[in-house]
Amino acid sequence: MSIAITHIQSKQSATAPTDGNLALSPQPAATEAPARRSPVRAVPAGTEARGFVLYVGLGEDASEADGIELAELVTELKRLTARLSPSAQTHAAVALAPAGVGGRDVDVVRRALHDPSLRKAETPTEEPALDVTIDLSRKRVAIGDDIAPLTYKEFELLQFIVLREGRTVERTEIIDALWPDADDEARPNERTIDVHVRRLRSKLGAWSDIVRTVRGAGYRFDRHADVTVLAPHAASPDRI
Repeated sequence: MSIAITHIQSKQSATAPTDGNLALSPQPAATEAPARRSPVRAVPAGTEARGFVLYVGLGEDASEADGIELAELVTELKRLTARLSPSAQTHAAVALAPAGVGGRDVDVVRRALHDPSLRKAETPTEEPALDVTIDLSRKRVAIGDDIAPLTYKEFELLQFIVLREGRTVERTEIIDALWPDADDEARPNERTIDVHVRRLRSKLGAWSDIVRTVRGAGYRFDRHADVTVLAPHAASPDRI
C-alpha cells in the first residue's frame, strides 16, 4: 500500500504547475485487485483436492463405429489437459472385461477401476426385478410396465436377431434381409448396422445386453431368464 501512495504522489509533483499556484490534479480512481475465486469445496474439511478421475466408457465396437482408436482418444485427452493446465500430471488405464459382458461401458469401467462412489450405489436393495417381453405379434418391447420407444426398423432388427436365438447373425445377413430391395445408394453398410444396434441398445436401457456383440462376426441373442419372447402362432417369415 505504501508503494502505491508513493507512486501517486510522485506523479502529482511531476505534473504540478511551475507558476507557484497550488493546483490539485485529479487523482485516478483506485483500482481494486480482482477478487480471488474461492475454490469449490467438494471434499470434507481438513482435506484438499489433488486431482480428479474421468471415467470414459467406450467399447471396442463403439470406438470402431466412431472411427477412433482408444489410444488415439487417450492421447488427445492428455494433450488437451496439458494445454489447459501445464502443471497437471496424467495417467491413463484401460479397463478390460470378459468378452460378451453386458451393461453400459462406463459402468463396466467404473467397476473395473473400483470407483468408490459405486460402493454405496451398489448396496443391495429390495427392488422388484423388471421382466422384458418381446412381443413379435404386436411389434413392441415391454420393460416392466413401460414400452420401449423402438422405431419400426429397430424392432425389425431386434426381431431378426431374436428369431435366430443361439446363432451369430452376420451384418451382411441383416442387410440382405432388412433392405432386400435397396439399390447401391440406399443399401446400408456394416458400420450403419452397428449404429442401428447401438441406438437399439440405448432404448433397451439396462437390458442392452439382450443383443450381444460377437466381435468380428456379428450379433447374437441368447435366452435370458427374465426375457419372454411372444411369437405369433403362425410361422413367421423371419423364422428359420
